[in-house]
Amino acid sequence: MLLVLVLVTIGVFLIVRLVPGDPAQMVLGLKARPEQIADMHHRLGLDQPIGKQFTSFVGTLLTTGDTGQSIAYNVSSRALVLDRLPVSLWLICCSAVLVVAISLPLAMTAALHKGSWVDQLVRIVPTITLGMPEFWVGLVFVLLFAVTLKIFPVGGTQPGIDGMLYSMALPSLTIALAQTPFIVRSLRTRILDVLQSDFVVTLRAAHLPERVIHRHVLRNALLPALQLYGMKISFLVGGTLVVEQVFGLKGVGSLLFSAITARDFPLIQAIAIYCALGVVLISVIVEILGGLIDYRVRGGAEQTMAGGVA
Repeated sequence: MLLVLVLVTIGVFLIVRLVPGDPAQMVLGLKARPEQIADMHHRLGLDQPIGKQFTSFVGTLLTTGDTGQSIAYNVSSRALVLDRLPVSLWLICCSAVLVVAISLPLAMTAALHKGSWVDQLVRIVPTITLGMPEFWVGLVFVLLFAVTLKIFPVGGTQPGIDGMLYSMALPSLTIALAQTPFIVRSLRTRILDVLQSDFVVTLRAAHLPERVIHRHVLRNALLPALQLYGMKISFLVGGTLVVEQVFGLKGVGSLLFSAITARDFPLIQAIAIYCALGVVLISVIVEILGGLIDYRVRGGAEQTMAGGVA
């Protein structure tokens, strides 16, 4: 975790400074005089050597958890991210739940009807969404369900938990459709492998109900899919940018878009680092859940720890 965060911190700091455009020029406008731009550079610390800028940046990050004042908004970059974070978290959580709600029944149905028209349909239809860009799917949903049918709002968020869920229906479905095919394909393959294992034959010989057998099969097939699921949730963190723009959501994604447009270095760095921290935490949570679901993972980890102690 620490190594990833250190590399992300260094990489983001260097990359944002390679992006064409002068933050001072973006703030002051095209008609700003050279002395005004020089004064802005001095106030922002952009006239200092790159090494000193990085040292100051890391020092502020370690002491306050902040990356400095936003150039465009003139407030703490951390405060801006925390203010927009709830909307993005709602979108990510709703999308993640929809991915599970769609993928599990589809994968189980396809595996239990291997080779049938149901299996072919489940394998083909979700794959079609892979060729559809998320912004295009989002625009189609807006035109169909918001403008034409008037079932969902065109954009923005509404107050309250019910209002937030209502507002997140189309955006989260847009994101979920792009991630579902990978989970369905992986989980279906794993379920087919588990169905051919010896313990399933034993359970059926004991005349256990099929629903009980299916529960055991699903539990044994979940681990590889869970790891892929964790990786896809990580993609959701970055995939909210386009979707938030399409649906007019005031989340971290839209904030990042405006920060890049304004060349707001501190704000870009804050968003990138906090997103990286979120991705790393998701990976750790997936590892922990993998140990809880599959005893073999937990047992391997315990043996490794025991060996290290010995």
